[in-house]
Amino acid sequence: MREGSLDAPTRHPVDWQNPDFYDEAKLDEEMRRVFDICHGCRRCFNLCDSFPRLFDLIDAAETGELDSVSSQGFKPVVDACTLCDMCFMVKCPYVPPHEFNLDFPHLMLRYRAVEMKKGNVGTMDKQLAETDRNGKLGTSMSGLANWACQSGNHTTRSIMESVAGIHKEADLPTFASTSLMDLAKQDAPVVNKDAPAFGRKVAMYATCFGNYNEPDIGVATRKVLAKNGVETEVVYLGCCGMPQLEQGDIARVAETAKSTAKGLREWVDKGYDIVPLVSSCALMMKFEWPLLVPDDENIKALSAATYDVAEYVMAIAKGEGLAEGLGPVEGGITVHIACHARAQNIGQKGADVLKLIPDTDVVVIERCSGHGGSWGVKKDWFDVGLKVGKPVARQASKAKSAYIVSECPLARDHILQGIEKLNGAKPEVKSSKHPVQVLADAYDL
Repeated sequence: MREGSLDAPTRHPVDWQNPDFYDEAKLDEEMRRVFDICHGCRRCFNLCDSFPRLFDLIDAAETGELDSVSSQGFKPVVDACTLCDMCFMVKCPYVPPHEFNLDFPHLMLRYRAVEMKKGNVGTMDKQLAETDRNGKLGTSMSGLANWACQSGNHTTRSIMESVAGIHKEADLPTFASTSLMDLAKQDAPVVNKDAPAFGRKVAMYATCFGNYNEPDIGVATRKVLAKNGVETEVVYLGCCGMPQLEQGDIARVAETAKSTAKGLREWVDKGYDIVPLVSSCALMMKFEWPLLVPDDENIKALSAATYDVAEYVMAIAKGEGLAEGLGPVEGGITVHIACHARAQNIGQKGADVLKLIPDTDVVVIERCSGHGGSWGVKKDWFDVGLKVGKPVARQASKAKSAYIVSECPLARDHILQGIEKLNGAKPEVKSSKHPVQVLADAYDL
């Protein structure tokens, strides 16, 4: 037997169309097999709250072993998982090709798929995951929506906590008054024909967050790419399905994957690289979709053509070279390497990009922020998320940088809220949330 992590991890397709996938007795058998391995290893104790919950559950049992643990106690372990993939990618020594064949995140996904099939996912949770519908409504009445969602609005946020289960103190993303797709129709940056990378073409995938909440990230990305000679088109066919995946609605995610990949195939065939604005969406297109629908040729082609934003900029830097004109930014930068960027196995591209800015201090934090998408704003998990992200908040606070950014903009906002909890006030930092926005500032765009 070859012991852990001597070979690169191999991930098997999710067998979600097999009836045995939803067999509760077989699911329980597999959970006990995996949990017993985790109990004997415990390397992942400091990654998230799932593992401490599991180990506390076993330690408190009559025998101190899994044989005396009731399966009723497994749900809190599953609920604490944010599907960040860090245990699989960076910690677990027993992932495939090891014969133990352990994939903890996808086991949690299987449990949630069974819960979804049984009708145990709440109506309000499902509604919160409808990011396109919610985004369209939010942008159409952004002033009212942002007023209602601000954490200082005690009346509306108390109602939201009671009805929707969203913690009344959790900072929520704001809605833009104009979507990125509408902004793209109004103006397009002039492509620098003298740039070394002139001739590249990118179909920039807006993502639900980039389209409805933070279009400035997309605007900055287009400007940076145009400065570097890259023609861009902004494309958006719908949410990548990550919110539904977190709830175990695998069939819907698979349909989303097939329809979106079919729509994007024409861009791939015309020689465009696909660049989603958010790391979670890039992860879905590159890795999760092919594991859910492994035989779809459109998904295979899309996966091969997809890049994270920072990954793409670094490809230009290492290939043709970046356009001249980068200048220092004052006050330094703290960059958080998001879990879903790390899960793409591309290295610290967000930090690498910022280190290209001359005469600028860059502090790198590679640890979970504790946000986990909608998980981190829920009433049941907000305080847990802050606890998980406390070391990151401490590091970011200590750095005292003018910029605090992350490849996951939601994680960045969560870090600021963590600093507020530590110090009593949020730090005074620049409004940029993503590394590409700092790059745009360095180019003075």
